[in-house]
Amino acid sequence: MAPAPRPLDDVDRAILRILRADGRASVRSVAEQVHVSRANAYTRINRLLDDGVIRGFTAQIDQERAGQGTSAYITMRIVQTSWRSVREQLERLPGAAHIALVGGDFDVLLLVHTADNRALRDLVLTKIQAIPEVLSTRTLLVFEETDLQEA
Repeated sequence: MAPAPRPLDDVDRAILRILRADGRASVRSVAEQVHVSRANAYTRINRLLDDGVIRGFTAQIDQERAGQGTSAYITMRIVQTSWRSVREQLERLPGAAHIALVGGDFDVLLLVHTADNRALRDLVLTKIQAIPEVLSTRTLLVFEETDLQEA
């Protein structure tokens, strides 16, 4: 069994806010902004990494500028015991950005980014609906989105 997570204090939360806004922030910059020594900031960041609080550092992509002008959420109903299999197949889809097992009127919520509506249609009709455990889909086209983690 994994050890219980250590509680985060105000400095840890401030470090997380800074790194969420700029994953490339230097340890020196982080330390200055949270008013601790560089050694303390370095130790805290490493602890947050070791504890799995920070899972990694990634680039935040403007999907439209990257040639992925169409985004959609696709809801799915799946065969009751097929989550792991379906998840593995969805992870391999081009443009899959986020996959969640949810409760409610559907079982899976998938966020995808595609070049255009034609590519989205192909993804849904020929790839997702070809997964045997997917019983039904509904596609919700995204008109505009705001990533709150950047704010």
